[in-house]
Amino acid sequence: MADVVIVGGGPGGYTAAGRLRALGKTVTIVERGEFGGVCLNEGCIPSKCLLNSAKLYAHARESAKFGVTVEGARFDLGVARSWKREVVGRLKGSLAALMARLGVEVVAGEASFVSDRAVRVGDRMLEADDIVIATGSRFAPLPVPGVDGPNVIWSREMLELGDLPKRVAIVGAGAVGLEAASFFSAVGVEVHVVEMLPEIAPFMDGSLASAMRRAMKQVTFHLGSRVEAIEPGGVVCSRDGVRETVASDLVLVCTGRAPNVEGLGLERLGVETGRAGIRVDAHGRTNLPHVWAVGDVNGVSLFAHSAARMGEVAADAIVHGGEASRHGAGERFRVQAIPWALFGVPEAAGCGLTEDEAKRQGIPVRTAMVPMRSIGRFLAEHGDAPGVVKAVVAKDDGRVLGVHLLGDGCAEMIWGVAALLEMELRAKDVREIVFPHPTVSEGIRDAIAAASAAGAAGGNA
Repeated sequence: MADVVIVGGGPGGYTAAGRLRALGKTVTIVERGEFGGVCLNEGCIPSKCLLNSAKLYAHARESAKFGVTVEGARFDLGVARSWKREVVGRLKGSLAALMARLGVEVVAGEASFVSDRAVRVGDRMLEADDIVIATGSRFAPLPVPGVDGPNVIWSREMLELGDLPKRVAIVGAGAVGLEAASFFSAVGVEVHVVEMLPEIAPFMDGSLASAMRRAMKQVTFHLGSRVEAIEPGGVVCSRDGVRETVASDLVLVCTGRAPNVEGLGLERLGVETGRAGIRVDAHGRTNLPHVWAVGDVNGVSLFAHSAARMGEVAADAIVHGGEASRHGAGERFRVQAIPWALFGVPEAAGCGLTEDEAKRQGIPVRTAMVPMRSIGRFLAEHGDAPGVVKAVVAKDDGRVLGVHLLGDGCAEMIWGVAALLEMELRAKDVREIVFPHPTVSEGIRDAIAAASAAGAAGGNA
């Protein structure tokens, strides 16, 4: 009998296991698929491998203005796919070795709850003091005729394509759809993106989302378009009452996600669920005191790094008690300080409130935008490539409420914004932080300072 059984071996599950072991608990993880979850096997990591290959190819073709001429550059999908498999294999091996070194037992199979302290996996009964559900999510179904056709794939199949299509239609302009559009367009495929909303990437600041769309000049966007059907010749959609067919050889579906709650037997236990997933408190505890849920399955924040942090918070609460935070000892999951990153061309990242979100919450703010080309290193390395930093600062006390970036490399900087928000720093506090020069990160300081200065002059609000 382990102290804790974790159902799901993705970032939330294996991170919780690592923290629990560090705190002296014995742990068993149950995984029905590939250990490492969607992120490692069919999401974050393999997609970045292919994106990097595509970006290198694009750089090779566009580097002449920087004094580097490359003749005969070509993209080899087979080699790129082999590199992706090597990277995933190495990381999976490292993760398996880590679990073994920590003494975490990994059981292959599908778990079903018997009680709030026991799950069955095949013929084996696993009992524990606490059980953590970390089963993740999957793409939500697209209920239209033709979605099961031979010309339709999902992101997992995209990662294993044998040949590039001449034309691809991508359904959905969220992070996955935009990264796929960036990949295909960078390697010369004609790309169409069909999105039912009026703008791409609804989680982004509106001004940056429109700037990103304009920067993706090789992609044709069909916004405000509802998919009616998928046919062998492409996607049938309607916009403003007019039907059109977006011609394509291949259709890639990148719709929203749904929590993996089926088959666990939660209904027998009375675990409360909602449309977004399993309902949890700030520590990841469900309505049952010994059952916890972290990551996509609770619907609070659908990022691998969010799942990992939730796993740490739940582990802390399991060991120290869910009420520890009342005494200042418990860890917290602060969704308002969770950064996001979109690894497209161009790259985008953000953390905290957007200007529109602040206004919807009735928070008076001041904002400022700084173009990346005004930052020395960005101009030197990227020229006039699209890029901007936008800061959102509270009007009353100057607290930094959000920073949003567009431009290559911004995903590597956004953690710093998360730290500013976690510490609830004000614009004047940020001015006292020394940013190394020349770095693109200086744009964060400049944008926050500009927002504060504009406010003092009665400017942006």
